[in-house]
Amino acid sequence: MSFSPCPSGPLGCSSIQEQRDRWERKRSRTAKELVQTEQRYCQQLELVTTYFVEILKAKATLRQDIRESIFSSIKAIHSVNQSLLVHLENGYYGRGFDQFCPHLHHYNTYVDNIYNASKVLGIQLKKNKAFRRFKKLQEARAEFNNHKLEDLLHLPIQRIDQYKHFLQDLAANTSPDNPEFQQLSRAVAAVCEVSQRIQNNTGRHENHLQLCRVQKLLKGRKTKVLAAGRWYIREGWLKMVPHKGAEAKPKMFFLFSDMLLQAKRCSPLHPTNGDKFTGQHAYPLQDCTVEKVFGHTRSQGGLLSLTFPKAKILLMSSNQEDFNDWYQSLSSAIRKLQSKQTVVHQRDELCRRPLRSAADSHNTPSSSSSSNNPSRKRNMVNSEPREHPHTPAVEWESSAPKRMKQSDASGQSSEVSTSSCVIL
Repeated sequence: MSFSPCPSGPLGCSSIQEQRDRWERKRSRTAKELVQTEQRYCQQLELVTTYFVEILKAKATLRQDIRESIFSSIKAIHSVNQSLLVHLENGYYGRGFDQFCPHLHHYNTYVDNIYNASKVLGIQLKKNKAFRRFKKLQEARAEFNNHKLEDLLHLPIQRIDQYKHFLQDLAANTSPDNPEFQQLSRAVAAVCEVSQRIQNNTGRHENHLQLCRVQKLLKGRKTKVLAAGRWYIREGWLKMVPHKGAEAKPKMFFLFSDMLLQAKRCSPLHPTNGDKFTGQHAYPLQDCTVEKVFGHTRSQGGLLSLTFPKAKILLMSSNQEDFNDWYQSLSSAIRKLQSKQTVVHQRDELCRRPLRSAADSHNTPSSSSSSNNPSRKRNMVNSEPREHPHTPAVEWESSAPKRMKQSDASGQSSEVSTSSCVIL
């Protein structure tokens, strides 16, 4: 958007004025819609605070900690938005959001708790008969207009995304010379931070659900999928090609951010595990390389070669699109994991303390220091980064691996220690 001065001539002035009029009309439409939706939003927040938060507190139907888990900071949000509505109704959009943004921490608290709130609400509806009856009676009120409590609790999350679009439109159609322009621009940045926080929380929640789903698909407890920092990427059937020319057998593979899990289907005749899988091998991606053996052209599928420190496997797919997706997913996961490890190693080297100061190196001869302090050389050797020894893969169908000693386990990464997978 450009608010350049009017060029010479009546035609130039006319075109610039028409453009400014169009911007003003867009701004007016956006502002009107913002005010109307804010009024409706505050009314819905008042339903929750009046007919649920306050009455539940007075009747003590739920304990205080349970009420706080379900409703979190919605009462504070309602109070803040009522103040914002007064400014918006008076046409002070920049000033209103300038005073509103310092209170966005209430939204941050609410955003971080929303999934826990849904979980606690579901538990109470299942176990607490009095609360279940109370909720049904309140939702039957005419003021609720057939809205459920679950829908109303998600309104602050949805409102942040609406604020982002409203503010972007208002700022885009406001002249930089207008005092409100800077206020609206600051509000856009602040609201976008909360919006990004919502997206990050949504991604983590969806990833957790995927990890839980895969964990339930696997028989027994030896295969640990849930681990801190692990992300689900994809899954599917691939044929595993043996090296000795035997028949290729289909296996189920689950790809995560740090490992590739190989599994086979349980017997369909099993009474309880007929629809589950048995984990066979966990291949860590940290030191893995992947390459196409064939399948570079638009053929029917292809063959992938995955090389690990202690193993090498060949995976085949007859579907070209599926084959390309597997190759891209594996390459991306390996590249991200290895780049993360490189950054960690560089940070450790920068943070490592020097063996001796510069003053000591000038004052003390190198020959005498090495002879007088025989442990110096030993310290230098120990200060170098050590590589962890690679242990062979574990077959989960066989007996369980022996428990590592505490001194040995401390050298392993946190993700490996939380899993029964042993690095190849």
